[in-house]
Amino acid sequence: MNEPTIFRFNAERRDIVDEVVSRVLAEAKDPLFLLNDAAYNEIKRLEANSGDERELLVTFRNLARSLGRMGDGERQTKLEQLARMYAWDVAGNFDPKVYRFASKVLPSLVGGLLSPLQTLAGGGPEASLREHLVTQGPTGDIARLAQIGTIVFVPTHLSNFDSVAFGYGLEREHLPPATYGAGKNLFTNPLLSFFMHNLGAYRVDRRIRHTLYKNVLKAYSCVLIERGYHSLFFPGGTRSRSGGVEEKLKLGLAGTGIEAMIRTAQRGRPQKVFFVPATLNYQLTLEARTLIDDWLAEQGRARYIIGDDESTQLERVLTLVRKLLLTEGSIVLRFCDPLDPFGNRVTSDGRSIDRRGRTVDPLSYLKRDGRIVMDSARDAQYTRELGESICEEFAKNTVLMSTHLVAGAAFEKLRAAHPKADLFGLIRHRDEVFVPRQEMSRAVGELRDRAAELEDRGLIALGPGVRKRGATELLDEAVRAWSGYHSFPVLTAQGDGYVLADTKLLLYYQNRLVVSGLGFSAARGSLATTSGGAARAGQEVSS
Repeated sequence: MNEPTIFRFNAERRDIVDEVVSRVLAEAKDPLFLLNDAAYNEIKRLEANSGDERELLVTFRNLARSLGRMGDGERQTKLEQLARMYAWDVAGNFDPKVYRFASKVLPSLVGGLLSPLQTLAGGGPEASLREHLVTQGPTGDIARLAQIGTIVFVPTHLSNFDSVAFGYGLEREHLPPATYGAGKNLFTNPLLSFFMHNLGAYRVDRRIRHTLYKNVLKAYSCVLIERGYHSLFFPGGTRSRSGGVEEKLKLGLAGTGIEAMIRTAQRGRPQKVFFVPATLNYQLTLEARTLIDDWLAEQGRARYIIGDDESTQLERVLTLVRKLLLTEGSIVLRFCDPLDPFGNRVTSDGRSIDRRGRTVDPLSYLKRDGRIVMDSARDAQYTRELGESICEEFAKNTVLMSTHLVAGAAFEKLRAAHPKADLFGLIRHRDEVFVPRQEMSRAVGELRDRAAELEDRGLIALGPGVRKRGATELLDEAVRAWSGYHSFPVLTAQGDGYVLADTKLLLYYQNRLVVSGLGFSAARGSLATTSGGAARAGQEVSS
């Protein structure tokens, strides 16, 4: 078997950077604007958070002062210097030795984290990982497509654990490793940074917002795709704060798939590009409390006040250790049907099939008067249509687990107890609503049955064993999982029933149901009304 394309990355790294810089300069219609934009935004950012970047602040202040005196040649030289600085800062690295080492130790490491008690009992971490991290979907078709074109994986994003889980899923299914963008802040951890730096991750500094930097990122992504490097990026842009499935995507980097097709076709060597959506589904999300707090703060603005004090660093570490030692995790990585850059379904031999079932030539979308040309407005529309198709795949491939179903049933009981309350009124009623165990079990069973009907129609998926287990068993499973993972009870056992304790975490987990129409939608103030397809809330094309 041939070595993956990414194994030759380091040999091409300098050429890639040179090509990125050359492309950014060639497309710079107004160097003065780009330099002014960079100086203004960086001075503003660095003055607020200068810290260790004081020298960089001085550099941009000097640039702002001298721009008016520069001639065209000097501006072009300065633009090249900045573009090259950013390109080298972004550029990743790949060490085959580190990859082979990680492939051997990662299953044991992740398995031990997911189920330390089973590991200590002698079951073995790799056995634990096989049991708790499940991969689903047309992996054989994806492997064949990887031989005839470039794959761009576009998964949902829930947790900082996603990259680890996804990387292991690729390796286990014998799919090629992918280069991916990671927030620069993640490179501050020495151990994590070592593996990320040597396994194809490229740095994305989300603090930098000016046009030149965005142009460098897009050019870098495009060049990688053109050269056949399989890629991964999270189209949601960041972790889902609400816990729900992404319905609004940031598709700036997705647009580089079309651009790569155009550029390679114009050179007479057309490169096929395939997008593979995927959903990462967790029975438990470690960061759930922090994420939902962030989301509520953004949604409520002045109406929402975080009542709980932040824990100290030591307390957070101890809580994390306690949760890991008590919990067996469950993760499903579900690969969706591959798409072309225009949102058409792709067969295992690389043919594009439109919604009417007809075979179409993807390059025909890019022609004008018989010639393949760039057209930014046209291509932006194609990218929006791709985004809609990705959202549809996300919706029907979302996997619901016991924690989602139990949270959905419990949140409905909360709403029934306070029918006139809005979202922020509801979550204030923690530790107030009592639900008898039999009543809660019945509600869970009814919700599971409705979800099963949607699964039969191909509109949603249920987690492994969810259909077979009884409602009471699902209820008990969720309560056990929460009590081992979260610092405070989500549901508190009391007498012959449960008190709805952590209403914010109930909201977080039930939000996974919204995309299928089974959960309460804060945006609509009621149960969602979608029938399995994601609400097309307008994708952002710019990154």
